Amino acid sequence: MESAIKTVVEVYLKFAGTKENLSGSAFQKMVKKQLGNIMTDTDSSGAIKEMRQGLDDNQDGKVSFPEYMTLVGYLANTLSEQKVKDQEAAGGAPAAQEIP
Repeated sequence: MESAIKTVVEVYLKFAGTKENLSGSAFQKMVKKQLGNIMTDTDSSGAIKEMRQGLDDNQDGKVSFPEYMTLVGYLANTLSEQKVKDQEAAGGAPAAQEIP
């Protein structure tokens, strides 16, 4: 889990560069390069712009780290729900797993 957290932070910093926030263009590049396998419409500039505007709580046109984490949390939750649905559709309840 530590490596996953480090990756989430490193991806944000890579695209933010020397700035504290992701600009509109940096956010678009990040979504296209990093989220194309788990999100639809990542090839649509309009869809990505709408997503950015939805995340932009303070309406400054940029995505701050806490706003970015809202996206990460939403995606993690969506993937978790989909995995449970897939397991149920396969005829079994999710197996309890011990977390080390």
